[in-house]
Amino acid sequence: MKVRSDILRVYKTLHTWVGITSGLLLFIGFFAGAVTMFKQPVDRWVSAPEQRLPGVEASQLDSLVQQVVTQHPEAREGFTLYLRNDESISAPVRWEAHEEEEGEEGHHHHGPELDAVHWHASLDSNGELNAEQIRPTMLGELIDMLHRTGGVPGTLGGEQAGILLMGVAGILYSLALVSGLIILLPTLIKDFFILRRGKNRKRFWLDAHNVIGITSLPFHLIIAMTVVVFAFHDQFYDGLHEMVYGEQPMFGARPAQPPQPQSAENMLPVSELIRNVQLAAPDFEVTEMLFMGLEGPRPVVRAGIYNPDYLVHGPITAYAGINPYSGDVTMTNMIPGEGSVWSEIVMHFFALHFGSFGGDSVRWVYFLLGLSGAFLFYSGNLLWVESRRKKQKRGQALPQQQRNTRWMAAATVGVCLGSMAGVAIAMAAGKWGTAFSSSNVNALYVNVYYTVFLASVIWAFWRGAARASVSLLLLCAFSCALIPLTSLIAVVIPATGLWAYTSLATLSVDLTALLLAAVFLYAARRSHRRLSQAGADTVWSYQQAKESAPEGEVLRQA
Repeated sequence: MKVRSDILRVYKTLHTWVGITSGLLLFIGFFAGAVTMFKQPVDRWVSAPEQRLPGVEASQLDSLVQQVVTQHPEAREGFTLYLRNDESISAPVRWEAHEEEEGEEGHHHHGPELDAVHWHASLDSNGELNAEQIRPTMLGELIDMLHRTGGVPGTLGGEQAGILLMGVAGILYSLALVSGLIILLPTLIKDFFILRRGKNRKRFWLDAHNVIGITSLPFHLIIAMTVVVFAFHDQFYDGLHEMVYGEQPMFGARPAQPPQPQSAENMLPVSELIRNVQLAAPDFEVTEMLFMGLEGPRPVVRAGIYNPDYLVHGPITAYAGINPYSGDVTMTNMIPGEGSVWSEIVMHFFALHFGSFGGDSVRWVYFLLGLSGAFLFYSGNLLWVESRRKKQKRGQALPQQQRNTRWMAAATVGVCLGSMAGVAIAMAAGKWGTAFSSSNVNALYVNVYYTVFLASVIWAFWRGAARASVSLLLLCAFSCALIPLTSLIAVVIPATGLWAYTSLATLSVDLTALLLAAVFLYAARRSHRRLSQAGADTVWSYQQAKESAPEGEVLRQA
């Protein structure tokens, strides 16, 4: 297919600049998003084994819930009942509270999820309630926060600034995908699966960038569109309410009169609520029930319903809403096949973003697609840097690479490798911190991640992209190897207080980290070899690092 050269130039410029302005933020989002595909096994890997209570039989659920709402009135605001006895669930019932430190009322340093103190409860052998206060690991929440915000802290207009920035990045990302496809149209068939290796490393990186971009294009288009919707859904709803719905409610009919608050002790038995949900969604298994606002004006139980053969609205399950006092199923638009055309479209977008179908096989596919997406942005930045390289001409002095080129190379290395090392070290630090300290390990995750991340960025600017890339790749290899090494120490030296699990899910965490450590180690060795042999007229050269550091410049070489 032929495309006019002037049109190609416009789209190349557009592709370059929208990619380079959003690439680093999207790299963190994609890498963290890949890890969140297995958030439950990651949380289980780092959670202490003693923070568990036994499960209960189905016949005991009514008694368990009744005792929780009677003996712990604070749980009436919201608690979750788990109907599966899974190793990632510490107890059949959990609810959340927040601790306010003296002088810090209403303020949470690390967000409500990381500051939250939880209660969990079960029944003892005599059928009596056993409730304990715990502070469960929130490592998975931290990684999910990185996925949603790129790690950008702070708020803007009541919204997390990182989410809004990620929405803007999603718009730029969409433009990059469309413009990149147009650029490739003239040579799409001829060069589709070609990977040309040799001395021209730019050609190889470009081929790899193009192959991954084209083969995963449908995935990236879905992610780009849903990121924008997730970031600006409040603004979309406000616009629809103003222009379309007016005084009419957007979701369901408004009741003639607000319902009168009732006592949680008078709600229907859980067994009856489960039965009503199963009648409304017979093809699904009820896996959990979130009880919300039981004594407020709009009490509801949101039931999570699971069937891997369906595309669903949530990260794992579909949802059905039921009134805890009347037993009426009041929310059916999130049950596959029961909603309107628009709700079905929205559900499909959510499902394709979360990968919430097809079980673990699809999760592994999404994990690999997430990592390949991160590579797409990393390689795009490397191509931008290399395309601005000033080559040394025969018989002339060594050219100085432009400052913006050196800075972008350093930022790419520091941000991308620093974010990956930060997550891995925070994960290992959480287990060691739990074993040797009783302090809030969730604050430790945040402190360790940002310390490693910021130190990596500073190191990359100080040492330069070439030298920092090898040392940071070695840091990534070490940080990933630290995960299975911690499990090995727990088995060999149990006196350390560490622990290791032998389930397939947690062993997969160790094995995946070990494989990634080997990949990073191999990349460090190859990078060191090529940087040693590269000419001095590129930022990816040890020689350039020695010769292009003017006094007082930020990018100083040791």
